[in-house]
Amino acid sequence: MEKELLFERIKGMILSSSKKPKYMSISTVKVADILGVRPNDVEEELERLVHEGKLIKSKLEEAPHSEVYSLP
Repeated sequence: MEKELLFERIKGMILSSSKKPKYMSISTVKVADILGVRPNDVEEELERLVHEGKLIKSKLEEAPHSEVYSLP
């Protein structure tokens, strides 16, 4: 899977979010289905993007305590 393609898709999802500040809870299964890859591949690439500083990963304090991603 191409990391830049994933980043552009995720970036678009975050920017289209109506939440303030903008963030997105990402379903790796749905993204994998859209891109035609395995969910594990999406998870690994998301972790790389977080490690590179292109995305910020956090957890919602309220239920359902989902992991969310935002742009730096």
